[in-house]
Amino acid sequence: MESPVDLERVYEKKPSLLLKGEHSLCPGCGEPLALRAILEVIQELGRERDAVCVCGIGCYTAFPSLMDVDVIQAIHGRAPSVATGAKRMLPENLVWTLQGDGDMVSEGLQEVIHSAARGEKITCVVLNNAVFGETGGHMTATTVPGQKTKTTAKGRDVSVHGYPIRIADLVASLDGASYVARGAVSTPAGIQWTRQILTDAFRDQIAGNGFSLVEILTMCPTDWFVEPKDGPQWLEDNLARYYPPRVLKSIEPER
Repeated sequence: MESPVDLERVYEKKPSLLLKGEHSLCPGCGEPLALRAILEVIQELGRERDAVCVCGIGCYTAFPSLMDVDVIQAIHGRAPSVATGAKRMLPENLVWTLQGDGDMVSEGLQEVIHSAARGEKITCVVLNNAVFGETGGHMTATTVPGQKTKTTAKGRDVSVHGYPIRIADLVASLDGASYVARGAVSTPAGIQWTRQILTDAFRDQIAGNGFSLVEILTMCPTDWFVEPKDGPQWLEDNLARYYPPRVLKSIEPER
């Protein structure tokens, strides 16, 4: 366990775009780690003043008050379309969505698919914990086979509920997508990898190549029915096996 001094050092190194370290999410939640990684990358790229976040609906909807960036709040599932409008009006800005798997894949699948197919020059970030965390922990379109949720008490049965949607793989198949990758925040190495693919996705947008998407696997021990300390291992044993972190697509524009 880290000492108070170590924790103070971690806090002191927080990116200036993160206004405070405290948040209202459950103990062991992985979404604050993902947020910190995103803000660190934006700061490192020097895009603090022109970054625009379009926030979806989920537990992470509490984050706008913690971020020193411009934020547009979208209704459930519609963040990619709102981001499209923002980017077309502000083509030089760094426009990105912050969404969950419930928001993007269950509620707004058509929005992200059509935005990617059009090659909109935005970056969509999806925090995938495979449950509707904010509304009670029921199954989403990314809940993995056998996973227990509030609405799949005996585990997701593909013969009844169908198969999960691998959103990153689906987007990568579209011609308008130029960069697609998946990361996780369950280990220090995973966080470092996630920071790298976020950097590459934002650079892809800055270069004007096309649509980019980063999927980040995050912990939700409350709705996985495990102790907070066991969340990272549960992610590794379950989500990461079905959604392995990797770059799914990276293309250079035609010269």
